[in-house]
Amino acid sequence: MHKGRLEAFSDGVLAIIITVMVLELQVPSGGSLADLRAVVPKLLLYLLSFVFLGIYWNNHHHMFQAAQRVNGAVLWANMHLLFWLSLIPFVTNWMGEHFGPLPVAAYGAVLFAAGVSYYLLSRILLRAQGPNSVLAQALGRDVKGVVSVLIYLLGIVVAAFQPAVACGLYVVVALMWLVPDRRIESRVH
Repeated sequence: MHKGRLEAFSDGVLAIIITVMVLELQVPSGGSLADLRAVVPKLLLYLLSFVFLGIYWNNHHHMFQAAQRVNGAVLWANMHLLFWLSLIPFVTNWMGEHFGPLPVAAYGAVLFAAGVSYYLLSRILLRAQGPNSVLAQALGRDVKGVVSVLIYLLGIVVAAFQPAVACGLYVVVALMWLVPDRRIESRVH
């Protein structure tokens, strides 16, 4: 099965997710700097969520660049990932409206589920490519992916006591992934 439709569909879904997220942003109630200052926390949460979506889009793109074929299991694993990513606007908005233990933990839970589903997608895609494929050589054991999921899990627990610290943990994961992962690019080109 050709991978082009899966990539195009995923790109479209991610574009819609980002659009929905930006439409949830509310303009300041007035035209002063103080009015703008009041929405800064929501803008920062939007920025964090936008960065996460960008990270997933970039890594998804690179991973499928190294893939030659997809099958039904890959299609469903990809849908699983897109489901969790589609919840990012909801939890971002909830956390922006009610910054507290439950919304911050829910945000972390969605990030955790997206991280797990991305890891599963990579493993299922690897199986479809074969053990000697370019993708298998590039991905290896994906230590960074596993560490990210563990930090999300820690953030969920910490959110019950210190929501701001939990958000700091989520930012750490984003910073880990902002450095481009050259494993796939170096093997594909």
